[in-house]
Amino acid sequence: MSSSAASHDVDRQQVFDWINNLSNLNTREAALLELSKKREAVQELAPMLWHSFGTIAALLQEIVNIYPSINPPTLTAQQSNRVCNALALLQCVASHPDTRTTFLAAHIPLFLYPFLHTTSKSRPFEYLRLTSLGVIGALVKTDEQEVITFLLTTEIIPLCLRIMETGSELSKTVATFILQKILLDHNGLTYICQTYERFSHVAMVLGKMVHALSKDPSARLLKHVVRCYLRLSDNLRAKEALRQCLPDQLRDATFSSVLKDDNCTKRWLSQLVNNLQEADQPPHRGIVPLQ
Repeated sequence: MSSSAASHDVDRQQVFDWINNLSNLNTREAALLELSKKREAVQELAPMLWHSFGTIAALLQEIVNIYPSINPPTLTAQQSNRVCNALALLQCVASHPDTRTTFLAAHIPLFLYPFLHTTSKSRPFEYLRLTSLGVIGALVKTDEQEVITFLLTTEIIPLCLRIMETGSELSKTVATFILQKILLDHNGLTYICQTYERFSHVAMVLGKMVHALSKDPSARLLKHVVRCYLRLSDNLRAKEALRQCLPDQLRDATFSSVLKDDNCTKRWLSQLVNNLQEADQPPHRGIVPLQ
């Protein structure tokens, strides 16, 4: 069933009632739950949320209300579920072409960064981080220059790198996907390879992930890790450094059984190894190799 056909199954007036209920503290929690459940069935929900009076302010209030519970970490499952329903609606706004630009212009993703800073491994916090990453993931999925330009002015790269090291498999996968999308952008690749400190931090975390994946494999996570390495090899200075620091597990047959049915990742891995074996043209004057 198409999304437009599905939206007819949801009473439009009921949707407007739920949106209005977000502005009332007594009815907000139930409205958050209903709207988050219906968000994929209502095609124009994002513009309805964005342009209705007080709605985005109510969603941001839900987020800010949780800040005292993240340090010290006292977040309960009920609190986490409630704020994640608000985050799901913000993800809806972030995904929609008619609201994405204004969503970025309002710097709303910055309200989520305190959640990405958390380190507690309890389920409420893990769910909170994963849902927050989902909002950023929805932004980068569009491959729009303005999204990457915005993210590069924020601390999203170190936040993603920390989650890639310490998060659950799902959170690691989304965080690595975000890094991959940043790298695939020309400005993103240039930014990360601009200084040795940035490149080495990314390479160190990716290397740790490869080592961990060799013991506890995940084909989906490995796919994003390999794509990050392949994109880094498009930069001359990064390629020279990767010749020294690419993990042996990506050069030998460590992951052959994990990737036996994944032709795409096998092709990327083969291309990565080939890229590192190719002789480079002499660097242009003024280009200093990574050391």
